[in-house]
Amino acid sequence: AHSIFRNSIDLYKGVLLPKLKYKNSAQIRQYLILKRKTLKVYSYAVLASDRLTTLNQRLSKIKRRRDKKNYTKKIQKFILNEFYDELRKFTQTEGQILIKLIHRQTGTSAYKLIKEIRNGWSAFWYNNTARIFNMSLKKEFDPYIVEEDYLIEDIIQRALRDKKLEYQDPDVVYDIFELNKKWE
Repeated sequence: AHSIFRNSIDLYKGVLLPKLKYKNSAQIRQYLILKRKTLKVYSYAVLASDRLTTLNQRLSKIKRRRDKKNYTKKIQKFILNEFYDELRKFTQTEGQILIKLIHRQTGTSAYKLIKEIRNGWSAFWYNNTARIFNMSLKKEFDPYIVEEDYLIEDIIQRALRDKKLEYQDPDVVYDIFELNKKWE
């Protein structure tokens, strides 16, 4: 039997994250439910924010009003065909997480993104329809003010570290240690 000596040791380039402290088992359960829902909607948020940003950039380059109108009709059909059936399967909390994550990725609320694509009136109606289902398209992601958003950020950063999610640049990169200190 041969033994192989190595001159170096491969060290895993791990990302250190702060340890979460739970007060009780109910809190652990809530975190795990939030984790399942966040991981479920994250890829949709990335896809939706990519699409909406691209569509708004293209729309801003179109000069003629009629061309803009035709383009927005195409966008609406595209969004309905691509996302509608999937979005209908989401629970209210999953839908709300999706709306927050679109803001996390783009820095703009889903309401403003829709308002840019369509006119303010239809964005208003979209928001009112969403509100019937207990969701607001105006919801923003703020892990410094909303504890659930801090937990969502923690879930995302852990999942990215563990390669359970594919990294996409968010609008703001949050320091999880700083957030952890705030919420401890």
